[in-house]
Amino acid sequence: MTKDAFDQWWEWATKPRNSNLEINVSIWRPVSMLSPEDRLDRHKVNEAVARHKEEPDAD
Repeated sequence: MTKDAFDQWWEWATKPRNSNLEINVSIWRPVSMLSPEDRLDRHKVNEAVARHKEEPDAD
């Protein structure tokens, strides 16, 4: 099963402090611009990442 942007974000956001897990900037940047409440919403996270990828200067 492929992880969507929300799954990747949540895995990174809840990682243990000593974890070396990284997240791609193309996910981190648009999600970090959302409110903390919206970061918990799968639809809003996936939508923000999809919009970001459509931008001409996207990472």
